[in-house]
Amino acid sequence: MCERLVGSSRIRAVPDGPPHPHTDPGATAAMTLFHFGNCFALAYFPYFITYKCSGLSEYNAFWRCVQAGATYLFVQLCKMLFLATFFPTWEGAAGAYDFVGEFMKATVDLADLVGLHLVMSRNAGKGEYKIMVAAMGWATAELVMSRCIPLWVGARGIEFDWKYIQMSIDSNISLVHYIAMAALVWMFTRYDLPKHYRLPLTLLLGLSVYKAFFMESFVHVFLLGSWTALLVKAVITGFLALSSLGLFVTLVHGN
Repeated sequence: MCERLVGSSRIRAVPDGPPHPHTDPGATAAMTLFHFGNCFALAYFPYFITYKCSGLSEYNAFWRCVQAGATYLFVQLCKMLFLATFFPTWEGAAGAYDFVGEFMKATVDLADLVGLHLVMSRNAGKGEYKIMVAAMGWATAELVMSRCIPLWVGARGIEFDWKYIQMSIDSNISLVHYIAMAALVWMFTRYDLPKHYRLPLTLLLGLSVYKAFFMESFVHVFLLGSWTALLVKAVITGFLALSSLGLFVTLVHGN
């Protein structure tokens, strides 16, 4: 119904019925909590399922994964100190991309290969066990440190944003990436590795290290959207994972 103001031509509308759900604080809180729950489940449940289905839970490998995560934190700290010391902030033109500087910074990610090798060398067991322990600990630590707080703060906001769904999907891609990387490191460091495996393993290890640099370069050059960039990253990671799986099966089960 409408209430006409006396002495004025304005008309103020008084809505009938209950308030709109978007203006109800309780409904808004429930919707934001539901969105956060979706993002949290999409990001973390694949890690839990991988841990259970890979057999790590049967070996009581939880603390081994925690130790791998602690190694991840130490390696990232060393990388940050190295980058802050030898690679100061690039002061170029606005909107420009420093390809050489970013390539040199991506080279520092070689420390991740050393860290994964260190984790696997400290664990006794089959190759599959070593790979999964190192990859699960590494990926979970990366997930907690880089995505836990943004999801908790951002996904619970009033306004819906697709970037948190993308962040959750990206965490699953990172899990596959680290499993493939750990498998490549384990195969490359075998003392009985045939010589003809050296070249493909080296190329795949280089792709795994510089993948982030390639993605940033593609996004900058081709002006890719967020969903397109995520799709390209998934395709590259899938190629890396399938190639690593093929080499692993051929090397371990083909001999």
